[in-house]
Amino acid sequence: MSKANLGKTVLLLLFLAGAVFFAFYQRPQRGIGPGDEAPDFTLPAVGGGSLALHDFRHRVVVLNFWATWCLPCVEEIPSLQKFADQTRNSGVVVIGVSEDQNRGSLEKFTAEHHLSYPVAHDSNQSVAGRYGTFKYPETFILRRDGRVARKITGPVDWQNPHLLGAVQVLARGK
Repeated sequence: MSKANLGKTVLLLLFLAGAVFFAFYQRPQRGIGPGDEAPDFTLPAVGGGSLALHDFRHRVVVLNFWATWCLPCVEEIPSLQKFADQTRNSGVVVIGVSEDQNRGSLEKFTAEHHLSYPVAHDSNQSVAGRYGTFKYPETFILRRDGRVARKITGPVDWQNPHLLGAVQVLARGK
């Protein structure tokens, strides 16, 4: 083996060793989970103005991270919209946090699908990053004190009686 080939081989092995080190020994950010305080945020709201999480303290918040390009998210929306309508008068608010890049497309989508719950626009995914969101949809159910009661990764049926009942129990403060 020539010196040039040996040098290339050593560099390749060092590169691979470094890649393995960072892949296996880098501590991933775990995000937030049950019992953690939900990070506050203020984001632009679809329809104008801004949406701040702290404005909803003392209410149960269903915080749903989603995007219009995410097929499971889109499939979940009718169920989530019905859930928002069912729980609105019991101290529960659904907040959508969209990860879409194009605000115009997001606004068109929310209008076409008649979303009545507030939707915030997190185009640079700064809030999603603070929550540790990695798969869409991802939903955090927040207690009245602002702490996470439950984290749900992936789509769910918001008409499931157990889920609906659990959120209603939180809303009653029990």
